[in-house]
Formats: sequence, structure tokens, C-alpha cells
Amino acid sequence: MAKRNHKLITNSKTERVALVIQYAGTHLCGWQKQPQGRTVQAEIEGALEQVLGRSINIYGAGRTDSGVHAAAQVAHFDNPSVIPATRWASVLNARLPDDIVIRAAAAVNDDWHARFSALYRRYRYTIYTARQPNLFVRPYSWHYYQSPLDIERMQAAVAPLLGTHHLAAFHRTDSGRSHSWVEIQDVGCHQLGDFVQIEIQANGFLYGMVRLLVGLLIQVGNGDLAVTEFTNIWQSEQRSRVRHSAPAKGLCLLRVGYPDLPFPKSVWYDAQPQFLLPTN
Repeated sequence: MAKRNHKLITNSKTERVALVIQYAGTHLCGWQKQPQGRTVQAEIEGALEQVLGRSINIYGAGRTDSGVHAAAQVAHFDNPSVIPATRWASVLNARLPDDIVIRAAAAVNDDWHARFSALYRRYRYTIYTARQPNLFVRPYSWHYYQSPLDIERMQAAVAPLLGTHHLAAFHRTDSGRSHSWVEIQDVGCHQLGDFVQIEIQANGFLYGMVRLLVGLLIQVGNGDLAVTEFTNIWQSEQRSRVRHSAPAKGLCLLRVGYPDLPFPKSVWYDAQPQFLLPTN
């Protein structure tokens, strides 16, 4: 039997489409496509090509490393077809693997850009402190139980980070970025039962920044490092003293903020579920 050729009707003018994307990073090599390994960008672009019959570029709000999760990554692409913008979530989800899902899709202005229109990115790092391992929280947290963590000391350590600083101490040396200036808009530590969460919001993030910061901060929490010494290390840019990077699996891109994101708050604002476990 001869194959039937299906030709998708295209528009003479493209329409820019914004996507809110979730992914479990456990088996993904980060956001950005690369020669080897599965990436979020490559998977979505592959799904777009299946539908449109040609390669389409998608642009994300930021790059996440291998193993890092996202509750509400934002990206955009230019749609050359007659498929309505709001239909793209279901169209792509039918072709994407189980560890990537499009939460919503909507039309945006032609000059709107997922990366350059963003006002901030917010990350959450989750630490699980109970001695007993838990299979259901393992993919999304760092199981740190070797010693108690003092949340007040950790909060005191991160408070001076508010503002614009040169954070070379938390900048991996293999990054291509030419500077280490970051505007920290919000930062804090809090505890929910057996879970410690560190949240950081900034205009942008350095390569490996959050995991390096958490790796040093854990030493404040367990008493190995004084609060003042933590501050001195990053203020004096002592990169050599930041030796440990927290595991990728505890990190999640919580959300990306825009002045005009065309989605309801329930879709993008706080979409990573909290773990609630009995404490007795």
C-alpha cells in the first residue's frame, strides 16, 4: 500500500508561542541540546519536527544542568502552522517522553523572548534530613542525615547575599560567561518536617551557582563553617575554598517571572509539590 503524504498547512506569517514546561531531570542531560545524551530542548524540537515536517528552534528561559528538574521552565518557538497556540500543549505531550510535559501554551507578541524578557528565575533546593532513606523522595532531594542542620545559622549565612554581588566563588571555572555579577532578589532557608529548602531568586544564575552555594552552606548548617566565614569566602571570591557541589537531584527550577506571562498563576508560580511526611 502506498504511503499517504500529509502536508501541514502553513501560514505566511509565524506566530510566537510560549510554553510552560516541566521535566524530571533524572535521566536527562540538562536543557541544552548536545551531541550525546537526551536533553529537554532536543526532545521538544524533535516533537515539533514530527508535527511540522521541518526543524524548529526552541528558546528556553535558562539552561539547567544534567539531573536538575524544572517545575515551570519557560520557552518559546515561532509557529509556522495553522495550529492554534493553545493547542500546542496537547500536540506536543502526545509526542514527548514521560519525563517531560508541557503544562500550557499561549500566543505572545513577536518581540517577547523566553530568556531576554524574563525578570527573574527562582530555584529551590531540597534536602531530606531523616536518617531512614525514602524511595519516593530520593529522585528530588539530597539525603543528608549525617549531622543535624541549624536552619537559623543557614538563614543568617545567606541573608547578606541579597543585592548585586560578584559571586565568582560560586561560578564553575568551565563556564563561558565573562563575568560573575548576579542580582539576588530573594533568598532564604526554611524547614518543613524532615525537609530543608533553600530558595534563591535572581535576575540570572551562574553555571553551577546554586549547587556550589548549597555545598558550602551545608557546612554552616552542620557547624563546620562559621556564618562570618561563609560570607568572607564569597565576598573575597575564594573559589578554591568552595570544594563541594550539592547533588543535582535536589535542585529544581521553580519558576521564571515575567511582566506579562500569559498564563494563570496556578500553571507556573509554585508547581513543585511539597513533601509532607509524618514526623512521629
